Amino acid sequence: MTWDHDTLWRRCAYLGRVLLQLLDQEPWRQDRRRERLHSWGIDVAVGERLIEVFAALAAHAVAVDASLSASEFETLPLSAVADAATGKQDFELLAGLPDTFADDRDEIAVKVFRLHAYKGGQTSLQLVRLSTEVRHTLTVLAARESVPSPTCGDIFRKADESNLP
Repeated sequence: MTWDHDTLWRRCAYLGRVLLQLLDQEPWRQDRRRERLHSWGIDVAVGERLIEVFAALAAHAVAVDASLSASEFETLPLSAVADAATGKQDFELLAGLPDTFADDRDEIAVKVFRLHAYKGGQTSLQLVRLSTEVRHTLTVLAARESVPSPTCGDIFRKADESNLP
């Protein structure tokens, strides 16, 4: 099966971008996340962008493994993305990405993620911590949904309802 890698990546990147915005509809969650990032020695802006790209990478890895097209991506369960965030190795998350990115911001974020993954030591520990933030975010958002097994499509609908970019 062939699919448009660029379109699939854009859907995954959009998922990553809206997650924290949806989570932060309860403002105290943003404060707690920022406190955790600070306590881990992670710059808040960098940490939040890495959480976004981490979620996108996890979603992309699962979609590629399942041979989902960009149009089928909405059927992907949030639980599968959460499992990939903490269950897949860094190199598994980076496999199968497009060669180029339409959005320079995504390309830079993926490069930063790669640097963190390959650096090792304390930096690898930071990625492990960020993976738990991604899993936590997805779990909280899934719990808010009224359907039994929420999907990426449910998150997209919630983002549309909230008028998120």
